[in-house]
Amino acid sequence: MKEILLIAVPFVAAVAALLWPKDETRPWLLPATGVMHTVLALWLLLIPPPVTPGAWLASDALARAVLPAVSLLFLVCSAYGVTYLRLRRERSNRIFVAALLALLGLMSLALQAQHLGLLWVAVEGATLATVPLLHFNRTARAVEAAWKYLLIGGTGVALSLLGSFCLGYASLHEGGGGDLTFAALIAQGTTLSHPWVLIAWVLLLTGYATKMGLAPMHTWKPDAYGEASGIVGALLAGGMTTTAFVAVLRVRQVVDTAVGDEVTGRTLLVLGLFSMVVAALFLLGTPDFKRMLAYSSVEHMGILSVGAALGGVGVWAALFHLWTNSLTKGALFLSAGNMRRAAGASTMSEVSGMAVLTPLSARIFVVGVLAVTACPPFGPFFSELWIVRAG
Repeated sequence: MKEILLIAVPFVAAVAALLWPKDETRPWLLPATGVMHTVLALWLLLIPPPVTPGAWLASDALARAVLPAVSLLFLVCSAYGVTYLRLRRERSNRIFVAALLALLGLMSLALQAQHLGLLWVAVEGATLATVPLLHFNRTARAVEAAWKYLLIGGTGVALSLLGSFCLGYASLHEGGGGDLTFAALIAQGTTLSHPWVLIAWVLLLTGYATKMGLAPMHTWKPDAYGEASGIVGALLAGGMTTTAFVAVLRVRQVVDTAVGDEVTGRTLLVLGLFSMVVAALFLLGTPDFKRMLAYSSVEHMGILSVGAALGGVGVWAALFHLWTNSLTKGALFLSAGNMRRAAGASTMSEVSGMAVLTPLSARIFVVGVLAVTACPPFGPFFSELWIVRAG
């Protein structure tokens, strides 16, 4: 029941936001929902419910490991959102608030989905819910970023859907019942058709890696993160990427059972290392600090992939890194949004005096930069150290 409430509460709040008559009080639905969602996520973590065999929806160990991170990030962003929307009174916040709440519900659904088709519906629904958030500012560049996100994301949609069909056919091809729950696919194991499983892995990995922003499927990230408001950038970097990474891990379990972990490990390792190299190269020539955060996100998605590729302790370290990166990126995007608004600019050469104009945001940003570059004693240092030790 609690796992259903994690999905139902944000959806009910999203409907309430659409019906709420006043722009001034509507944003308070965000922290109210965030508090309830966080309490439920922590409750599930401390008192896990039994997982029903064959269920399409369940709060298993993987879901419980990441849901509190998404909940805590949304809670922080929701508190920020009340003040942010008060400053943006020139625009109606009806769609913005409803889309944020719907995004939380869809991410909760995707993280708990135990069925391949339900996972696809939830992830793609979350993608569509993000589009109105990206062009909230309605500038030419924001609209361009939203369209780029939608078009590239649509390619990921098509590939992941085709991969889901291929994985279903891998079951039917060898006389299976076509049950697309992950438990049923894992139970079929080596009886799944190997060629179809490998085709499905390539398509599903490409589709969900597009949502993560792994290179070379990362081209939407700099524009989307650079033009989105701080609250949207934080939820994209810490929420949507988490959801897509969990989707990759779930698909990988099936593929490893069918054909072994050598193929999945190597592909994740190559994509992870390539993403880290690409991000490092583009970071050197990017003057816009919000775009720098986008390339930093590409790098950290590569780190997650490397950790997952190593297996065992590496997966545990990747999940630990997911927590540290999500919360750190949230703080960085929120503070960067304040600095950009105070300075009226976003390039490093145009922004100065932030210690005077926005002292709290400037301090948070500096500390966040130290954390995200894995300086001790911050969390990313220890999570990356564990990934190195696993390697």
